[in-house]
Amino acid sequence: MTRIAFLDVDGTIQEHGDAIAPSTVRAIRTARANGHLVFLCTGRSAGDLHPKVREIGVDGEITNGGAFGTRGDELLFADPMAREDTERVIAFYQSEGMHYFLQSNDAVFASDGVGPFVDEFFRERREKAREELHRLGAAEDEEGGAEPPQVIAYQPMDGADLDAIAKSTFISLRPDGVERAAAALGERFHVVRGSIPLPGGSNGEIGLRGTNKGSAIARVLDRLGLDARDAIGIGDSWNDIEMFEVVGTPVAMGNADPHLKELAGRVTTSVLEDGVWNAFAELGLV
Repeated sequence: MTRIAFLDVDGTIQEHGDAIAPSTVRAIRTARANGHLVFLCTGRSAGDLHPKVREIGVDGEITNGGAFGTRGDELLFADPMAREDTERVIAFYQSEGMHYFLQSNDAVFASDGVGPFVDEFFRERREKAREELHRLGAAEDEEGGAEPPQVIAYQPMDGADLDAIAKSTFISLRPDGVERAAAALGERFHVVRGSIPLPGGSNGEIGLRGTNKGSAIARVLDRLGLDARDAIGIGDSWNDIEMFEVVGTPVAMGNADPHLKELAGRVTTSVLEDGVWNAFAELGLV
């Protein structure tokens, strides 16, 4: 029986410092060789996926938390926010003095103050990536001595097309930043805790209500003529809840929040402890 697996990226395929367990690469490639389908299902924009994630090879991608879907080179759907929605989100950030990112499907754009605020944080994450790669037995010259890519590769905000924004993330110095965003923006917007660790008191993700990983998976399954009962969803983040609700077999990573593990019901090991491989093995994909 052919099955389809939807995999979160940060905290599932790659550790948040961008290290990838070799067994994860083997798991995805072996599952596909065995006739199963594997899709990325991430909050990242397509243009911000780590090159080593792309090198693995998958059958398709859900990006920007469900706003875009592709299979190979075919665009299945594209649902960026309306310009007035993006402008409303920006106005909220400015009223709160928050640093923020805007995501199109091709790139990530950072507000003016975010660079100095996060550069040191990202440097620490890149150093952690080096340590994790060494621990996993990666060759010392694997990166060619070059500085690893940033955790988020961002561009100046003045280059953003406000008619093409699909999602936004923010950094709040307050511990209740996510709650304040949800209250201020109302039911039209979907606000969840951020999936990539960032500095500050709290961070979150904002998209349109009804545009999420779960709704995107349902659209992909419909286009491919596949049953949700045969779908697997593996993740570790708050934006994976809707994915868990749609697929027949939800799996939480060992590094996920305890509440997410409870929602999924099935739990594998952590991202750098063969989590994807062990899940695929238990489910018969490898």
